[in-house]
Amino acid sequence: MGVSLTGTHVIFFIASVIIASAVSGVFMAVVSDVSSSLSERGERLQEQLDVDFKVINDNENIPDIGGYYYFYMKNIGRGSLITTNETFQLFSDGELISKLNYYFSDSSIKNGEVATICVLNFEIAPGDHTLRVVGPQATEDEFEFTI
Repeated sequence: MGVSLTGTHVIFFIASVIIASAVSGVFMAVVSDVSSSLSERGERLQEQLDVDFKVINDNENIPDIGGYYYFYMKNIGRGSLITTNETFQLFSDGELISKLNYYFSDSSIKNGEVATICVLNFEIAPGDHTLRVVGPQATEDEFEFTI
């Protein structure tokens, strides 16, 4: 004799519960991965918002004091900025300025504070130029000026 109708229903019910559990497990894993990814992306965005700066010089009047051009950089992010040659890179007209040829007046600045970037004046010839300052979290600012 064959399996009764009730036995067949029980087998199909058990099979459908197993399949539903497997599908549910896959959906839970996908939702967990998406949630984790969005959380990490939000944290990266928060870090980028914490780190932001702007060069605020008068582009027609760059101070030349003691053999250095002075550029003023304001922290407009939410957190403190470590201002050293290791955390910031400078480019003049696309050319990297050697770490030995510039320094910062302060080792760190808080939100709203200004640091002075002192660049040896032989690094920048008279004329029109672009200074690109690249900082932590790949934040950057470009400043066009005339010497």
